[in-house]
Amino acid sequence: LQRMTNSSSSPSLLNDSAKQYAGHDPLTSPNSSLFNDFAALSVSQRRKPRKYRLGMLDERIVPVGSKARKTKNPIGCLADRCKTGVPINMVWWNRVTENNLQTPNPSASEFIPKGGSTSRLSNVSQSNMSAFSQALFSHPSMGSPATAGLAPGMSLSAGSSPLHSPKITPHTSPAPRRRSHTPNPANYMVPTSASASVANAVSQPPSTGQVIQKETVGGTTYFYTDTTPAPLTGMVFPNYHIYHPAAPHVAYMQPKANAPSFFMADELRQELINRHLITMAQIDQADIPAVPAEVDSYHSLFPLEPLPPPNRIQKTSNFGYITSCYKAVNSKDDLPYCLRRIHGFRLVNTKCMVLVDMWKKIQHSNIVTLREVFTTKAFGEHSLVFAYDFHAGGETMMSRHFNDPNADAYFTKRKWGQHDGPLPRQHAGLLPESLIWAYIVQLSSALRTIHTAGLACRVMDPTKILVTGKTRLRVNCVGIFDVLTFDNSQNNPLALMAQFQQADLISLGKVVLALACNSLSGIQRENLQKAMELVTINYSSDLKNLILYLLTDQNRLRSVNDIMPMIGARFYTQLDAAQMRNDVIEEDLAKEVQNGRLFRLLAKLGTINERPEFQKDPTWSETGDRYLLKLFRDHLFHQVTEAGTPWIDLSHIISCLNKLDAGVPEKISLISRDEKSVLVVTYSDLKRCFENTFQELIAAANGQL
Repeated sequence: LQRMTNSSSSPSLLNDSAKQYAGHDPLTSPNSSLFNDFAALSVSQRRKPRKYRLGMLDERIVPVGSKARKTKNPIGCLADRCKTGVPINMVWWNRVTENNLQTPNPSASEFIPKGGSTSRLSNVSQSNMSAFSQALFSHPSMGSPATAGLAPGMSLSAGSSPLHSPKITPHTSPAPRRRSHTPNPANYMVPTSASASVANAVSQPPSTGQVIQKETVGGTTYFYTDTTPAPLTGMVFPNYHIYHPAAPHVAYMQPKANAPSFFMADELRQELINRHLITMAQIDQADIPAVPAEVDSYHSLFPLEPLPPPNRIQKTSNFGYITSCYKAVNSKDDLPYCLRRIHGFRLVNTKCMVLVDMWKKIQHSNIVTLREVFTTKAFGEHSLVFAYDFHAGGETMMSRHFNDPNADAYFTKRKWGQHDGPLPRQHAGLLPESLIWAYIVQLSSALRTIHTAGLACRVMDPTKILVTGKTRLRVNCVGIFDVLTFDNSQNNPLALMAQFQQADLISLGKVVLALACNSLSGIQRENLQKAMELVTINYSSDLKNLILYLLTDQNRLRSVNDIMPMIGARFYTQLDAAQMRNDVIEEDLAKEVQNGRLFRLLAKLGTINERPEFQKDPTWSETGDRYLLKLFRDHLFHQVTEAGTPWIDLSHIISCLNKLDAGVPEKISLISRDEKSVLVVTYSDLKRCFENTFQELIAAANGQL
């Protein structure tokens, strides 16, 4: 498929709508040049030598049937004649209405106060958006009676949103909000209907060359200086949507040769699907009766790790208590959380909640945030539950890097007469040094934030570090030790934090050494010398010095900031990798930007086509404007080749939908299924029929008919 199809990419990020074409643009208008070249953007896969039953016809004038009855709706009249089988060789219908003229749009962005707290989408008035029916979408703002008219420049697929309402109050001045708004060049550089001037916005150029704007909001009139740049001559932006090619800096990253053009990468898609599956996973309550249906305000519990046996006496080596982990949904906000249950623990003193409140305030990209702590008897005994943010698809560092039993072979004792195996090397049994430094940067960043807040991590262990994606780390189970080991006799709960912070640095050194050896056996006391020799041979001196600094006792209190000079310029390497990853993900997101708009367009079209009955009229979907939309549906999906085989072309579907959304003046032939009637209409006329029909459904759904 050709990447450059006449689909849609609006020059403005403020809405995803297509601009409506005007029928009386002068030849010197920039819109006119775009209209003339629009047909040149058609898909190259159309194969002109072939003839199709449903396809584009040459633009030639054919006389109209002479005795066509006069009615207010000529499309409906001709469509009725085609439906009833009246023999019409070719009907030429090209009607230019007054609605196609560009008129001032009061909802233009320059006439709505810009707000930092208001979404950038709010420069599109909600009253001028074509809304979905409440039967399709549950939001009350969609399908309101105020959306009966579609303003020029608006898209068929643009659904109303609560973000479109600025919610401006008289005491909020436009000046501070305007400073946080990024001007949209498409709104003031191109003379479109979305950026035309309005009479109620007075502009008076003073002697300084600045423009004073006047706005009336909530009965209060504001005067402010407009700092919007003056219109630039000679600049023309596309008035329709386009699928742009990949950005050069992303294209030269050597992506996969078979990467899809219209959709995100398969690897990223599969990762997101797996996360969604884990998030929506549930259990059969009859098969696992030990899991309660509801715990406090959480429901739909799903175990994230094997449940301990009911008669288990052995406690875990981490916390000294039997623990279990669940995914659950909070009934207050309907969001998934991770619940860590401490079995058989009874909280007798609530003074430790001071530390819990301190943990709640920590927000960091490498720390799993603690949300709340509560006690419960829902499991049949006293239990303490910690609620954390849920990160679907995460696995522990232990399961990611230390689950290979053969990795410990270098450190295990051998019998007499046996020789040591080959020395492990990077990429041949050992992790690459770049990956280890990426982990060091993230873990040290998490420790720095925790220590700055006056707390201690105390869970710097491979079993409590989550790995999501490829290299993203998050420290999990923070705050549990502070509650379990809280000493009521201590007047100051933070008295021992300095000692715990020093232990965090030692734990960090053990984690780094275990990663460098790719084995937990390397951090055992009897294997330390052998492990350091392995690090010296395979890795840089900076990594060796960092491990020695963290594991060696010092005469002074150490800080996590002391290891930053050892990391050095590797901070820039990690920053560069993160930004490049962000560029790739943004490029994949750009491929999916238009898909939501096209889906909404198809959803609206599906509510119209083949409707069995409307207002007690069983033939409603087969007459008038609806019949034209039915033929357009056949033109989209049901074309066949001259041999009668189905013609499947995704680019053809995307191209036609975008032309309908933009309302271009390009002509299209619609042929009835019996091939006795042909209607030649323009996309702008189809768009008008589409608008009127869908608004009729909306009015009926709201009880206005």
